[in-house]
Amino acid sequence: MSEAHDFIAGIPLVLGGNVFGWTSKGDEAFTVLDAFYEAGGRMIDTADVYSAWVPGHKGGESETVLGEWLASRGVRSEMRLHTKTGMLGGKELYDPARVLQSLDASLERLQSDAIDLYYAHKDYEELEIGAIVEAFDGAVKSGKVRAIGASNFNAARLDAALAHARDTGATPFTALQNEYNLVARNAYGEDLQELVTAHGIAMLPFFGLASGYLTGKYRTEEDFAKSLRGGRAKELAGGIGPKVLAVMDQVAGETGASLAAIALAWLVRQPGIPAPIASARTVAQLDELLEFTRVELSDDQVARLTSAN
Repeated sequence: MSEAHDFIAGIPLVLGGNVFGWTSKGDEAFTVLDAFYEAGGRMIDTADVYSAWVPGHKGGESETVLGEWLASRGVRSEMRLHTKTGMLGGKELYDPARVLQSLDASLERLQSDAIDLYYAHKDYEELEIGAIVEAFDGAVKSGKVRAIGASNFNAARLDAALAHARDTGATPFTALQNEYNLVARNAYGEDLQELVTAHGIAMLPFFGLASGYLTGKYRTEEDFAKSLRGGRAKELAGGIGPKVLAVMDQVAGETGASLAAIALAWLVRQPGIPAPIASARTVAQLDELLEFTRVELSDDQVARLTSAN
């Protein structure tokens, strides 16, 4: 487990905001958010780029929905808002002035005066790492950001960022958000795990369910062909998918837990991970996610799942 951080609160699940304003809108979105809050959920992850990939969208749609929900429910002080910038353009987004401009736009949509955790959404390796650190340090110095994180950074760049912050007195990254799950482990390998745990950084992984593959709903070519999500699940599963599902099926038989719950329960047993990020379009999907908080995997079960790759 990571050290305690102010951007971590409530049950050990960060609700992914990528669906809000896209496949989950209006009352449906509010119903999911209400259910998450009522279950003790206090962390929500979004980004200014959500959901610019949808025709007619320009980004910020998720933040807008979340801002409307927070304002209508009056619960902002209880929630931990995580958002990101850096994908609505190129490296120019990490100019100090542009970071502050993006931050202000996010705050307006979120109807908030501060962000609990603000991420550099991707690394631009053509930039000196110190320039990125200083730009996000400026966001903290503005008084509008409480902590900063790195997303989609490798070990060498994150290590360099931490060293720059240490040497200059800048605010260090205290969170990492990379892809990590039972079938995709390369973006959080041993080098990053050692770095994160050594520095007390909270790793909050995305794609914890591999776009639904680890729910067990995609097992045949016919399943994969049913939707775009199925195609993405097949891509993420790669060649090891069936082997992983076989072990998960065994653990499900032993515990009575769903495969989704097993996948998330495995994540929080990995070094440096206090909570995974997962999204839900409906309350039924949210209930599937929340089940993992009631699952206790044995050391043997964790070991078998870990070796299934």
